Amino acid sequence: MITFGEAERFLGSESRVALVKADVLVLGAGIVGVSAALHLQKRGRDVILVDRHEGAGEETSYGNAGLIECASVFPYVFPYDLRQILRYALNRSAEAHYRFRDLPAFLPWLVRYFLASSPERAFRSAMAALPLIRRSLVEHEALIAEAGVPQLLRRTGWIKLFRSNATLDKGLADLERIRRYGVEADVLDDKAIAVREPNLSGTFAGAIHWPAPGFIPDPGALTKAYAALFVRRGGRFIAADARTLMQSEASWRVDGPNGALSGREAVIALGPWSDDVFRRLGYNMPLGIKRGYHLHLAPRGNAVLNHPVLDSDRGYLLAPMNRGIRLTTGAEFARRDAPPSPVQIERTLPMARELFPLGGAIDATPWMGRRPCMPDMLPVIGKAARHAGLWFDFGHQHHGLTLGPVTGRLLAEMMTGEEPLADPRPFAAERFG
Repeated sequence: MITFGEAERFLGSESRVALVKADVLVLGAGIVGVSAALHLQKRGRDVILVDRHEGAGEETSYGNAGLIECASVFPYVFPYDLRQILRYALNRSAEAHYRFRDLPAFLPWLVRYFLASSPERAFRSAMAALPLIRRSLVEHEALIAEAGVPQLLRRTGWIKLFRSNATLDKGLADLERIRRYGVEADVLDDKAIAVREPNLSGTFAGAIHWPAPGFIPDPGALTKAYAALFVRRGGRFIAADARTLMQSEASWRVDGPNGALSGREAVIALGPWSDDVFRRLGYNMPLGIKRGYHLHLAPRGNAVLNHPVLDSDRGYLLAPMNRGIRLTTGAEFARRDAPPSPVQIERTLPMARELFPLGGAIDATPWMGRRPCMPDMLPVIGKAARHAGLWFDFGHQHHGLTLGPVTGRLLAEMMTGEEPLADPRPFAAERFG
């Protein structure tokens, strides 16, 4: 690879361009990158936030269920139940879907995900992430107060519905398991469900209300509010192509709109696009993609949804967003850049209309996003082994919104030599060899 400095020397002084300098370039303006930029800025670093879009939160951070999952002790594992695996394999579940033509592209990653989901390995991953999960809401509360957007945090928690005694029993067993880690929840019968959500219809064996998680009714707006705070405090947000990252003799550079952007250090926080940069630099980490879809719909009449509600037996979630009722789907396994295939929206929309009185669609078409996932269900946070000044902060899977601020703090502590709030070793890139 020819570095920027080598190219300058080869082409001569006439090729030199204006430099916009900073201490750190943070590549990616989703919730993860913006949070890292804010925490570095708090510690005295001059930071340039780089994204291909003019605004923050335009990709993965725009579309999700809006939950800050501070009660989610155990990660989303690959199922070990043979009946459930068969449903997934036959593409009969709305909770998971795959594109058969893309199977060769994601199957090796899926095998690693399956192996990492064994009870022993999944437990190790859960315990590694637990200190971050526990602080996730606290870190958001601090940034929300500083950004001046208290209206973007609701204290409703969320509700998980069960339609059969079998799934309810499993849910109750899971609840008992996580109570050992200080998490509490309310078990609801039909009457209690109706009190909390009077506009729901259907027959339920029961439900669990998780009161602790925060709910963000506009995740994209929250990311933009954090980015605006960063700019108000003197940070620079510049639209540029992070894929042009290259190392100079003592700095990292990206092609900017009016010249090069330069920083002594660089952070790759590009979510599902992180491998476009780290693979070119010689790193071979197993970044996988779980795609997801959402569609906003208007409620009919005066119907109100008070909490995000997961219909666990049918594999979809409804959330009362500022834009309307957001119908979100489970995971789609496909190539990152394959054309959208919103099959899960089509399957779940009739069921969602049975659950809650939904009117017409507000969005012209379903939105599609890409979750960046590592097979062991832990993000990559920390220093690059072979390049001075290069850092990683990506792979947050289903918990990007939840973990963005707390992992941004962890990374900033590592970069500035502070005592880290959690053991960073389980998140190191070297765990993949």
